[in-house]
Amino acid sequence: MFSSSRKIEPAMPMATADVTTTKSPAPNGAAEVSRAGGVLSSGVSIKGSVKFQKELLIDGEVEGKIDSSGRLTIGVNAKIRGEIRTKSVIVNGTVEGNITAEERCELRAGCTVRGDIESPRLVVDEAATFIGSAKIATKKA
Repeated sequence: MFSSSRKIEPAMPMATADVTTTKSPAPNGAAEVSRAGGVLSSGVSIKGSVKFQKELLIDGEVEGKIDSSGRLTIGVNAKIRGEIRTKSVIVNGTVEGNITAEERCELRAGCTVRGDIESPRLVVDEAATFIGSAKIATKKA
């Protein structure tokens, strides 16, 4: 009698395990997408500090400091008022404040930056507007 129940018990967990295995990739895939980067879409407005580690796309409004060890993309509709400190940044929208990038800062056509930029690499498209000073220097070890 116990032998019969033991045979049935493994069958049921196996079936449950199959269902769990089938469901596991979807949450894992979703988690991978969220780890790849976050989005503050157009219409979102934040006052205060924004901190992130990997990637962030801002297409809304931020008033305050943005601090990161990752990559920031400022969308076409974005309006940033405050200091930006990040590993790398791509600006498509409007920034009023200083930008400090550890690796690279890119100002794309149509963007406007009013403030100082400090980065070892600076790329400025022909139709970008930049009002401020730039300090292009690599860090010495």
